[in-house]
Amino acid sequence: MTTADDQDAPTAVVVVDPDGRVSGWSEGGCQLLGWTAEDTVGRPVTDLLAGPVPPGFPGSHDADDLSGAVALRHRDGHTVDSVITAQPLRGPQGRAQGQVVTVQRWDRRPVIADRAFEQCPFALGVYDPELRFLWINASSGRVIAHSEEQVLGRKYREVLPEFDRSLFPERDDKPYTDKLAEVARTGEPARLITVFRPLGSNYANAWATSIWPVRDTEGNVRAVANWGFDMSAEYWARQRLLILNEATTGIGRTLDVIGTAQELATTSVPAFTDLVTVDLFDEVLRGEEPPSPPTISRDEPLTLSRAARHGSAEDAERSAGPAAPVTHAAHSVAAACMATGRSTAELAADPGVGGEWAFGPGLAADPAHWPPGNPVIDKGITAEGLTGRITVPLRARGALLGVVIFSRLDRPEAFTADDLILAEQLTAKAAVAIDNARRYVHQSTTALTLQRSLLPQRLPSQEAVDVASRYLPAGIDAEVGGDWYDVISLSGARVALIIGDVVGHGLHASASMGRLRTAVRTLADVDLPPDELLTHLDDLVLHFASDLQPTSHFQTTAETGATCLYTVYDPVSRRLTLASAGHPLPLVIAPDGTRIPVSAQPGPPLGIGGLPFEATEFELPEGSLLALYTDGLVENRERDVDQGIAELLGFLDHRAPSLDALCDTVMEALLPEHRTDDAAVLLARTRALDPQHVADRDVEPDVAEVSRARQFAVDQVEAWGLEETTFVTELVVSELVTNAIRYGEPPIRLRLIRDTALICEVSDSSNTAPHLRRARAFDEGGRGLLLVAQLTQGWGTRHTPHGKTIWCAQSLAHTSGETPPPPPAE
Repeated sequence: MTTADDQDAPTAVVVVDPDGRVSGWSEGGCQLLGWTAEDTVGRPVTDLLAGPVPPGFPGSHDADDLSGAVALRHRDGHTVDSVITAQPLRGPQGRAQGQVVTVQRWDRRPVIADRAFEQCPFALGVYDPELRFLWINASSGRVIAHSEEQVLGRKYREVLPEFDRSLFPERDDKPYTDKLAEVARTGEPARLITVFRPLGSNYANAWATSIWPVRDTEGNVRAVANWGFDMSAEYWARQRLLILNEATTGIGRTLDVIGTAQELATTSVPAFTDLVTVDLFDEVLRGEEPPSPPTISRDEPLTLSRAARHGSAEDAERSAGPAAPVTHAAHSVAAACMATGRSTAELAADPGVGGEWAFGPGLAADPAHWPPGNPVIDKGITAEGLTGRITVPLRARGALLGVVIFSRLDRPEAFTADDLILAEQLTAKAAVAIDNARRYVHQSTTALTLQRSLLPQRLPSQEAVDVASRYLPAGIDAEVGGDWYDVISLSGARVALIIGDVVGHGLHASASMGRLRTAVRTLADVDLPPDELLTHLDDLVLHFASDLQPTSHFQTTAETGATCLYTVYDPVSRRLTLASAGHPLPLVIAPDGTRIPVSAQPGPPLGIGGLPFEATEFELPEGSLLALYTDGLVENRERDVDQGIAELLGFLDHRAPSLDALCDTVMEALLPEHRTDDAAVLLARTRALDPQHVADRDVEPDVAEVSRARQFAVDQVEAWGLEETTFVTELVVSELVTNAIRYGEPPIRLRLIRDTALICEVSDSSNTAPHLRRARAFDEGGRGLLLVAQLTQGWGTRHTPHGKTIWCAQSLAHTSGETPPPPPAE
């Protein structure tokens, strides 16, 4: 066990003559080895050794300056591990007079400390306040590629001029040399990470360094010391984590396939690589299922679409533009990667061979660190101006979407095994986002196709109004909504104009919209008043909601509810009847350009239940302009509803010759480029039916009136030049008037309307409705309505506040564009 006295043992000084004999012996030698001067002077110095004479030992043939460890023999026989230093002793004219040898115990503090610092694996150095080298250890010499003798007394800036500039000027980092000078000037220690490229290496290494002042006993700074160790593996691992972190926030921000591919490319350049290309199958761009991996063959060329290409500034022009076809030849690396599902790294030279890339950051440069099959040494990529290329198949959820190629152009660093892992992680992150975008495109396309199929493909032919409509889905970042509209021809030449909006987005909203539209058309066929129709529709929505209730608390239900505006216009009376279930009221512009106020109170949205709906009726001048719209047209993030309605009013030009053109103008002016909701608008310009195209008369409740009503109808259709309808008209008028007299209640009224069809109506005050039935062989009645149904193109019952109206319609040979013959002169 070493004691404090042992560690403070004296230093022995021995003088050796040219013949290798001891000519001088100090007191310290006696204390250290037990020998006195009488014992040693005149004896060969080699007698002090406890073993063979080491090369260069004083007195040997190759003796010279020596500094090293030796084992010496103590007088009592035990061995003393020592460190000796020998220096030549010269006289006048430089004649050799021997050597002076100092001997110290190996475990003495100054000795072991010197050895510890000298053999430290960290780079150590000491400099004077002017930054001149005072001392460096062996590790520091290897790092700076200079020996201690080469740098002693020289200034740091002279030996390492590359450290006199910042490697990261964009961070406003100070050069390392300035940091040394700052510590010498201020006496404040500093810690930092220094990144530099050692001589003979193509890789930039990262070093963790500390700088501190060395003070004398009075506290004055006499020198500056530093130490550092290579933390390249940790540093570059952190840089890769930063790139992955950026990818986490930068990739997948939109549900757009091409946009996501471009995000992958821009995230990787220039922090990771110099050029990135992303090639996708056309099916992926269309939102369809990509081809199955077993169908991909490396023996056949593959044609994909280049969704993204991003590189250096010089490459910017080629980086832009839409997806263009690109073909990967058979047996190419890209084709092989897609066929096998494995990534490939190609290098222009073998890492670690010939020392070209021997200073790679950590284990990543070790060839044993690469996965099987990588890297592929291909000197041919040098002709393409590349130092390395990584090809990664783009896969997500078992589907092959395409391929990503990372290329390094100008930078000398070759890809490492860790770079291959990073490329695969970046690609995996992007693959999931691209597949999400593909699935969204598929769902959005499906929902949009469903919605467009549920919307009217063409508006029905009728004479009550001129109509035009437009529907635009939400932008690419939002799902398809449930906006819808419809135009329904009703009895008595009337027309129903409907517009609505289902809560929510996506397939559910589209499907719910289709159910609502079908329900409205069914209820419209019953010819219910607007308020009653909305009441029945409200009940249906409540039933829809109950159908969607979950069977367990783990399931979720989609939102239910909708708004609807139902209006009916009668061109005979020029009256508009409407009721609203939580939907914005229509805008009405008179022929003179003034706004006609709609004094109606919207009811609750559909799906609330239990609350009434109110109908409002008012008269419109002929040529009035009606605008029915959804909230997506007038409301967005930049403006509220009131402002949007005011802007819509400003674009409703009653003088517009074309309603289609006016629809386009409104949609283009009011909808932002990046909209989050779909929008629909339905424009209508009212017409009034010529009074000469309407004929009516009261019918007394007497069977004798049937013949007179029949003659009235025959005279009127002949006056209208519709002689071909006379026979059928006589039969249906006779049947309907007879039923009204027998089963109805007065007053009874017969009305004929000449529109796109010849309409016959019989009204009475009874609320009982007739039913169509098939009479048996010997029944005396029950064939009347069946006859009416067979002879006409449509019939039905319309309930009114004062009774009912039975109607039937016959198609006319005249088109709506023809001018009917004038009535006969009275």
